[in-house]
Amino acid sequence: MSDTARFSGFPTAAFDFYDGLLADNSKTYWNAHRQTYDDAVRAPMIALLAELEPEFGAGNVFRPYRDARFSKDKRPYKDHQGGFVGAEDAAGWYVQVGAEGLLVAGGWYAAQGTQLSRFRDAVDSAAGAELVRVVAELRAARFAVGGDTLKTRPRGVDPDHPRIELLRHRSLTCTREHGAPGWVSTRTALRRVREDWRAMSPLVEWLADHVGPAEDGPPPEPR
Repeated sequence: MSDTARFSGFPTAAFDFYDGLLADNSKTYWNAHRQTYDDAVRAPMIALLAELEPEFGAGNVFRPYRDARFSKDKRPYKDHQGGFVGAEDAAGWYVQVGAEGLLVAGGWYAAQGTQLSRFRDAVDSAAGAELVRVVAELRAARFAVGGDTLKTRPRGVDPDHPRIELLRHRSLTCTREHGAPGWVSTRTALRRVREDWRAMSPLVEWLADHVGPAEDGPPPEPR
């Protein structure tokens, strides 16, 4: 890795940029502060993912633009910058920086294709006991475990099923919000993200193994 790609933290200018964007989410603000976004937000995120790549795999930096075509909220720009390393379709490790600081997350964020039925089958099998243990350890380590859940039980599932809470999930994630302490602007942020991702890896790996790709069969040829 070149010296220019070395991650040195998210500077305070990144948080100032998002404070300003919250107050004025407009093209005028964006164009006036685009260089700050490039230097203080996007470049550090790229550098962070590059340093994590040898252990977790290649990452992607999400676009800063919102898709507002079908939303009542017409704000053009996201109020945060996310980076993602995929382990499987809709499952992997995530990191985010915004006005509220640094957020680290991992898991399965959206059911695609046959993933939901495979997830429920796995939870209902012997493999479900391992997921129960993994989730308990994450909660003990003070990660917030969440995701999209049904308010009731899935159709055909016994309401007294010992894993009913997990079976209600249509996605399963864990999150830690670090805020914006001074170390976020130093290389300590790299260590904290790496430690969190390592702690989340048993969940991500269980999901990759048992939820798998969106559809059965071989993966599509790369475009």
